[in-house]
Amino acid sequence: MLTSYHVHSKWSDGEGEIAEYIRAANEMGLDEVGISDHYVLTRSRRQPNWGMRLDGLDDYTEAVQSTAGEAREGLIVRLGVEADFIPETISEVKDLLSMQPFDYVIGSVHILNGFPIDGHKEDWEPLTVAQRDDIIRGYWVRVKEMAETGFFDIAAHLDLTKKFGFRPTFDASDLISAALDAIARSGMTVELNTSGWHFAAQEAYPEPSILRGCLQRGIPVIVTADAHTPANLTRSFDQAYRLIREIGFTETVSYAGRERVMRKA
Repeated sequence: MLTSYHVHSKWSDGEGEIAEYIRAANEMGLDEVGISDHYVLTRSRRQPNWGMRLDGLDDYTEAVQSTAGEAREGLIVRLGVEADFIPETISEVKDLLSMQPFDYVIGSVHILNGFPIDGHKEDWEPLTVAQRDDIIRGYWVRVKEMAETGFFDIAAHLDLTKKFGFRPTFDASDLISAALDAIARSGMTVELNTSGWHFAAQEAYPEPSILRGCLQRGIPVIVTADAHTPANLTRSFDQAYRLIREIGFTETVSYAGRERVMRKA
């Protein structure tokens, strides 16, 4: 069962049309491909340039569903979305997303009190070590809060703060454990996001120790590519599946109608 669920099209910050991703999935022999463009409702309602239009959910759903007919026989197209968790807007986001027939909702923390965690290296460089550490602390608290909403299905790119090579100078294990405990209680899945191997972090999200923490808590994993181009739908998947099997995972998951199904990894 080969899936690619973390996929961004031109509806947000991807470089391909939905139909191009479906054609690529056909060629790559995927069993399921999910489109999961960004939906970001900030406190100011000022839309970042990497998110879809705030009033675009109906049109987005229609676009994915209408294009799904281009899939070859045997390929299933799933309707997903990647929604940013922002405490002040989560109630409205839940209401808006619950009106759509999503197969899964990916929960993300890209923005912390206005700071763009994965924007650019230049955002991090002027900060002091203490300031970076504070952002990393805040990030893990925010991930825990995201899980505690009980709304999201998949936790996206855990430990995203390492993207540009900046690591905590303190022991973050207690914060990470608290976040993983909340994820376990919520019934969420954690993605092994291969894109981290292709940035300065040179490591998938999340790091192996966090994946081992997921296994110990019974949190399932799903391999994703965070594809922003059709060519990257299965980028580094061989490496990712080797890693999760080495850690001890024997199953992964798929989703339909917000329901999780366990699959052999």
